[in-house]
This record gives sequence, structure tokens and C-alpha cells, in this order.
Amino acid sequence: MTVPMWAWIAVIGGLLLVLAIDLWIVDRGEAREFSMRQAGFWVTFYVILAALFGVLLWATEGPGKAGEFFAGYITEYSLSIDNLFIFFIIMSRFAVPKAYQHKVLLVGILLALVMRGVFIALGAAALERFSWLFYVFGAFLVYTAINLVRGHMKDDEEDFNENALLRWVRRAFPTTEGFVGSKVTVKIDGKRMVTPMLIVMVAIGTTDLLFALDSIPAIFGLTKDPFIVFTANAFALMGLRQLYFLLGGLLQRLVYISYGLAFILGFIGVKLIMEALHASEVSWAPEIPISVSLGVIGATMVITTVASLLKSRSDARKGEESSRSGAS
Repeated sequence: MTVPMWAWIAVIGGLLLVLAIDLWIVDRGEAREFSMRQAGFWVTFYVILAALFGVLLWATEGPGKAGEFFAGYITEYSLSIDNLFIFFIIMSRFAVPKAYQHKVLLVGILLALVMRGVFIALGAAALERFSWLFYVFGAFLVYTAINLVRGHMKDDEEDFNENALLRWVRRAFPTTEGFVGSKVTVKIDGKRMVTPMLIVMVAIGTTDLLFALDSIPAIFGLTKDPFIVFTANAFALMGLRQLYFLLGGLLQRLVYISYGLAFILGFIGVKLIMEALHASEVSWAPEIPISVSLGVIGATMVITTVASLLKSRSDARKGEESSRSGAS
């Protein structure tokens, strides 16, 4: 669909306004921990906001575009849950005080949103000129899906490797030993220094951008519309920091999440390749409708989540039985 400039401005302006209100409500006054009640409220609010946007698309552009948005949003949100594992590792590695974690996530996610916007614009322009990139995107998603399964089967503890930008920031700027409240820079003995708060924000933002290497090609496999690609990413990212606190230890119980995400990425990768073949007038290549994609993505996440929770409950029960038998 052709989206007028005023619609882009209205959506981006509206999202920034909501984020500003969120920031003002949550971060006013003294720094404090993010409560479960707050997290639950904001996660619900952002999900409802995304749903209302999808309904608006349905009313103005029809079920096709609305289906593309919902499929893209669910995919991006699902991939974001996997990203939270790394966020937990980053927070632990830098020993970020809980009272400041929500601010770190907000700034990091805002940086990622800006960088993803640039990435989406470049990707849309490239795909319009070079249609063969769909084959590359499709193959990359299938490759990523295989690596996800392999990584999960190794059963190694997930680790965080500093990227080049983060290493450069460490070398280029003098850094204080510890956190100085929520400040990102501070002057000590007349010398301006950055605090670990800035380092963590860069780590979160750049790491989330690296995750876009999977998620952006995935959503382009569901829709070619840059407006829907951007809004689906934006709505998924907006509720990410609250989801971080809401899920908490639940993430450790989602033992099959990697398999579910691998299946989704593999499915979208094959879908991209099939659509590219179909566009090249290969007779046997099917065109998978968005309704099928939405059903596959939704069903996969439900099955993965239920299976994970059942497995965790079973393991916990076995652990309790072993403890009782050992004690006796």
C-alpha cells in the first residue's frame, strides 16, 4: 500500500508521545525497581495498542494488510522473547542495579528502533531493485533456523560476546569504576568520563540491532510493505523492556523456545524462496497466503510455550521426588 507522509509522521509521532509518557510516569522521582504490577500494566497496554493499530489497518486497508501486520508483530514479538535471554546476561555481566535496569532497556531499545528504521529503509530499497535478494534472505533464515537448533542441542550456557562497537567505546572513552546513579557521563577531577551505564546502553542497543539480522529478513518474508515492517517492529520493541521484568524467571522455563523460533524462521525462509520462485513464474512453486503464515506462527508459539511449561513442571516434580527420596 502507498502510505502518505502524514501517516508516517502521525504514527512515529504517536509512538514517541506514548514512549515519552511512559518514561515520565515510570522514571519520575527517585530511581526504583520496576514492579510486576507496573510491568503487567504496560505489557498489556502495548499489546492492546498494537491490536488496535491492526484493527485500524483492517478497517482502512482490508484484512490482507491487517493479517500481514499481525503476523509480523507476532513474529517480531516472539523473536524479542529470545532476545531477552541475552539482555539478562548483559545486565548480570555489568551488574546493573535493578533500579536502573528499565532506563538502560529504554535507551537501548530506542537506539535499536532508530537503527532498525535505517535498516528497514535500506532493505526495502534493495529488495525493490534486486529481487534475487529474496533467495538470499530465505536461505539465510533457513541457515539461522538450523543454527538455533544446533545451539540449543549443545546445551551450553549462553554467553554474551562484546561486539566491535562496544569494544571501541571501551577503548575510546575513559570509564568510571562503578555506576554513578543513572548518569551516563560524570566529571571527576575536571576530566569528563563515561559510566558503565553508557556502556550497558550501547551493549543493549547494538546487540538488539544484531538480532535484526534475523528479524528484519523474517518480516520481509511476510510483507513487502515498509510501513508494516516498521510498525510491527516498533510495537514489538516498545513493550520489550516491560516484558523483561514481567517474564523474569519464566524465561528459564521456556526450554523449547529455540525450537519454536527455529521452526518459524525456517518456515518463513522456505516461504520467501517459494514466493521468489513463484514470482519467477516457476509453475510448481506455491504462493503461501498470509492467513496460513499467521496460523502457523501463532500455533507454533502456543505449542512451544505449553510444551515448555509442561516440561519445566515435570522436571520440577522429578526434582522434588528425588530430594524427598534422598532425604529418606
